[in-house]
Amino acid sequence: MRKIAFYLSAAFLLVALVLGSMLFRRVNSTLRASRSRAALKDDLPFSLRPFTHSTAPAFEQTGFSSTATAVVELSGKLYIASPSGLAVYDTPSAPPRQLRLGIDLPPERITGLAVAHLRGHPASQVLGITSGAGLLLFDTNAPPQQLLAADPSSRTLTAILPLATGDLLLGTQHAGVLLFDGTHLRRVSPATSHLDVTALAGNETEFWIGTRNQGLLHWHSGQLTTLNKDGGLPDNTILSMADTPRGLFVGTPLGVAEIIGDHVSRQLARGLFASTLSVNQNSLVIGSPEQSLLTVPLAAHAVVTGTPLEAATLLPTPDAAFAVSQGKLLRATSAGLWQTVLTLPPGGLSDSDVTALNFSTDGRLWIGYFDHGLDVLELSTQRVQHLENDHLFCINRIVNDPSRRTVDVATANGLVLLDAAARPQQVLTRQDGLASDQITDIAFSADGLTLATPSGLTVLTPSGAQTLSSFNGLANNHVYALSADPASTLLLAGTLAGVSVVDHMNIASTLSLQNSALPRNWITAIVRTSAAEAPPRWLVGTYGGSVVEVDAQGHVTKANTPAPDAVINPNAMLATPTHLFAGTLSQGLLAYNRSTQHWTQITNGLPSLNVTAFASHGGELYIGTTNGIVHVPEQDLP
Repeated sequence: MRKIAFYLSAAFLLVALVLGSMLFRRVNSTLRASRSRAALKDDLPFSLRPFTHSTAPAFEQTGFSSTATAVVELSGKLYIASPSGLAVYDTPSAPPRQLRLGIDLPPERITGLAVAHLRGHPASQVLGITSGAGLLLFDTNAPPQQLLAADPSSRTLTAILPLATGDLLLGTQHAGVLLFDGTHLRRVSPATSHLDVTALAGNETEFWIGTRNQGLLHWHSGQLTTLNKDGGLPDNTILSMADTPRGLFVGTPLGVAEIIGDHVSRQLARGLFASTLSVNQNSLVIGSPEQSLLTVPLAAHAVVTGTPLEAATLLPTPDAAFAVSQGKLLRATSAGLWQTVLTLPPGGLSDSDVTALNFSTDGRLWIGYFDHGLDVLELSTQRVQHLENDHLFCINRIVNDPSRRTVDVATANGLVLLDAAARPQQVLTRQDGLASDQITDIAFSADGLTLATPSGLTVLTPSGAQTLSSFNGLANNHVYALSADPASTLLLAGTLAGVSVVDHMNIASTLSLQNSALPRNWITAIVRTSAAEAPPRWLVGTYGGSVVEVDAQGHVTKANTPAPDAVINPNAMLATPTHLFAGTLSQGLLAYNRSTQHWTQITNGLPSLNVTAFASHGGELYIGTTNGIVHVPEQDLP
């Protein structure tokens, strides 16, 4: 009986062990599946594939921007990013290999570079973050690969931090911090998923997140803590960071904070706009648009040595500090001295964010910028003359004045008249009777020179300045665009609330959503379809309703463009004998072929899909964008 009882007990124990083992395996499998499902739930869909080289049409670059946005060094090669693309120098003395935006690279500028050895990749490589085209991965003898998140909000990258594990942290403009491990792309934490990230610093165990308006966040031990103005930061907007063994340095618009542990140890360079930072042995180097480069000693009695740089841009990397000054790329030594690495190609344009284009009667191209005045480019020699002062700063429009034989420049701070040699002759502001200092457009009619402003129209007549506003029947005081005929008194004014037809200083009629087929009230650009056409017709650009046609009777006809919801940029329209052109905010170039009566949307080959200005000369179309200028023979357009 004892043996039988023993065998029964053993059998029951064996069955229990088997059932327990099966139950354990099922629970373990369920937990693994649950974790896998949770990981998949956090994963963000993305694609990783080579970028396809653009083939048509054959846009050629006009000039180039001498502004550098980032630099890194790998295996003896220098990689320099600019608004035009990426220049790769095998040696400092050899001409670089140029990768152009819109041709060899996506039409979004590279805002930062890093060197990383990613998980699963055989060697270190150069990575570039972009302002809307995700992450670019560069290999020596292959086209760049593009990591593109399916969610558009995760494509604008603002910061990059390679980790020793082979993972990569990516800061985004509105979607927080992302982690890429070579196979998956996911958010670091739900707590960071909606941050506007500006900078990253740290390592795989702890890292810091700089934000646009929420101060500094510290991720450590799976927890997130915040440091802001209440904790000693100069400002809650973080512009830059430098992580060093002696502490973390954080740049803000109002100075720099040195952080040791989780606390602000001290503030440096109070009141300075610290856009970039670099730390050498004894000093902190601050890049600022206000004072170029400023060197601050870190020790109490340290002495700063070296020659100050003039008009320099600081380009820090984790291993070295570079700077661009007077056409040269320099590297900082450990002692704080600057040594020349290479000389950049001469004759570069002053900026790339183009807002206005026009050819003067001598054939020179005048280029207006968003915030850096204007350049006058001689195409045959590529010589550039730069003009910038308190008035010639933010350029809205450049036109040739037929009566004064001047070039008239509409700016955010007055109307500037220049002679053929680009010498300022006169500046007109509110003190001279203008409705506002800000001039958005210029037109010439038989009544005189008409100026568009945010406070109505100003007409400069032989008897003085006269103003038309909403009090006189104008659709809205904020006028963006004008179109007139110098031989008649008829003028169209595009406003925030529709189109007003002005005839001999009187508001003849107004077109808006309420009484016409206008798709939007906000009018951004107007151009007459043909100067010789009678009765006249106009092409009108809108903010979000693409392009419409308006005739002399006020009838509105929707143009059959491929982008019916396009935002037409201010004054980004042009009529030539063969085409009509409109530049959009994000959908490239819209072109109307007069012979085929067909609209075409052009995006391939453009350095940016934000097309801002046009000019025509000698059968060539010149196209201004936020990433520079390209030109193409009109006959080569689709």
